[in-house]
Amino acid sequence: MKMTLLKSKIHRAFVTEANLNYVGSITVDADLMDKSGIVEYEQVQVVDIDSGTRLTTYVIPGKRNSGQVCLNGAAARLVQVGDRVIIMSYCQLKASEIKDHKPKIVVVGVDNSCLTVVDHENANETFEDVQDRNA
Repeated sequence: MKMTLLKSKIHRAFVTEANLNYVGSITVDADLMDKSGIVEYEQVQVVDIDSGTRLTTYVIPGKRNSGQVCLNGAAARLVQVGDRVIIMSYCQLKASEIKDHKPKIVVVGVDNSCLTVVDHENANETFEDVQDRNA
């Protein structure tokens, strides 16, 4: 049996662009992709914290260290520039692989630069707690 677990997450990134005239996908700063382990054309779930919208698409790399997070194509209609989003990818693991699995979680600041990378989440911890802990 395989189970689907969180592989990577870019937490609370700000949408910098919404490009309706592109064929599709989400463009993400290549540095954030590297730090999170998300690869080009990988399927991701995008959750808009501000509107509650959830969508599935794939990632293409944006300019490195640009802070770019751009929803393209039809997805551009579901977000607003300035919205905060969570970008998540998943992996399928065998039961024997699960205990050693650690996701890569990239927490970003207001300019979409990486504040910290963690490998776990605590349900009792807020976004501010993570920022303070890693400041």
